[in-house]
Amino acid sequence: MSAVLLIDFGSTYTKLTAVDIENAKILGTAASYTTVESDINEGLNQGLSILKDNIGDIRYEKTLACSSAAGGLRMIASGLVPELTSEAAKMATLGAGAKIIKLFSFELTEDDIEEISKSKPDIFLLVGGTDGGNTECIVHNAKMLATLAPEFPIIIAGNRNASRECERILEGHETYVCPNVMPKFGTINISETQDKIREIFLRRIIKAKGLSKASTILTDILMPTPSAVLQAINLLADGCDGEAGLGELIAIDVGGATTDIYSVANGKPSHSGTVYKGLPEPYSKRTVEGDIGMRYSINGIVDAAGLDRICELSGLSEKRARELIDYLSTHTDAIPNGDEELERLDYALASMAIETAVTRHAGSMEESYTVCGLTYVQTGKDLRDVKQIIVTGGSLIHTSRTGEIVSHALFDVANPMSLRPKTAKIRVDRKYILAAMGLLSAHYPKIALKIMKEELEKDGFEK
Repeated sequence: MSAVLLIDFGSTYTKLTAVDIENAKILGTAASYTTVESDINEGLNQGLSILKDNIGDIRYEKTLACSSAAGGLRMIASGLVPELTSEAAKMATLGAGAKIIKLFSFELTEDDIEEISKSKPDIFLLVGGTDGGNTECIVHNAKMLATLAPEFPIIIAGNRNASRECERILEGHETYVCPNVMPKFGTINISETQDKIREIFLRRIIKAKGLSKASTILTDILMPTPSAVLQAINLLADGCDGEAGLGELIAIDVGGATTDIYSVANGKPSHSGTVYKGLPEPYSKRTVEGDIGMRYSINGIVDAAGLDRICELSGLSEKRARELIDYLSTHTDAIPNGDEELERLDYALASMAIETAVTRHAGSMEESYTVCGLTYVQTGKDLRDVKQIIVTGGSLIHTSRTGEIVSHALFDVANPMSLRPKTAKIRVDRKYILAAMGLLSAHYPKIALKIMKEELEKDGFEK
């Protein structure tokens, strides 16, 4: 038997998936606490022991890994205009599997520099200006960054007319020059910057996260975990040679601290009476809502949805709902475990996390009256025709109400201008295999796709 071991070093759990390559099936899965603060091998070895007990002693041809341990790949970016170069920087960063901890626009101030220093990012992305356009902002920001100790790499991906000057200003820092993420207005060019982010992650960040300690059993550490998930989602949507994909889709991962949304869809205006406003959206897009999570960011859900909406969905009084929310915000490892009130609250929280995050991810429409009459202006991606939603995360997996919760990702007459899917079939990643399949796809795309199509459970709920 030919077998591959796939490891996801998560912030909380290290998840292992063993795959039989010859028969395109999962042999077994296991999970253990990630022990990044002591020795990451401790948690890994615990997981290996659990897996061995489940499926026996197997010799693996390859052992591949991804990681979001110790906060994942944390980045800060700065650009010129929020709606343009800063937004392009955000697309590049999130698409590479990173987590944006701060996004600056215009010229950096001394307070900004102090905040950057305290934040200690893994990578800084410096952009600004179209090619041949404004150079003052990016040069100023390079000078401000030069005052910092050289503790993190800086990627320069702004106005090509200023790139080498910025590189000279930042002499002594670890710098990399990439093509401008927005070479001209309305044009996005982020692929080379994304490749550089992943390269730095592989070569430098892995050591900082302590993952090199596990290198004795690993064949390769390929990418940040969100990048692996995005790769799996792309494969599942588009397919590969000899195996068809599912078509355009959305994926939702509701976690304790963040809610990640992925979409693989064209998203362009589909009606002749609609004009598009803003930067073009990538076909494959990832957004991260850092204020929306089931435990660490529980108050972000409440702030976005309103306590009255949480009470309406959960059937709890405002007083009781607030008591439980305060409890969960400080007891972040708490799970309902049969407690009816907590189950009802988690249902409401997960529903509103999804509604908020998908609304932010999807585009929107607004009416505009011109000399030609009524026109519709679209901003962002039109996801109304997407027919597949893939979901994962504890609050969606360990419940019998998955379909009801995910229905809040769909079109709502109360918000008719939000371009969310009209109807969709739901598939559930109950075994947490998406990141593993993204890793596997680097070597065996057809097998990874077959396994996903087989393992992702159809919820049966369709709206």
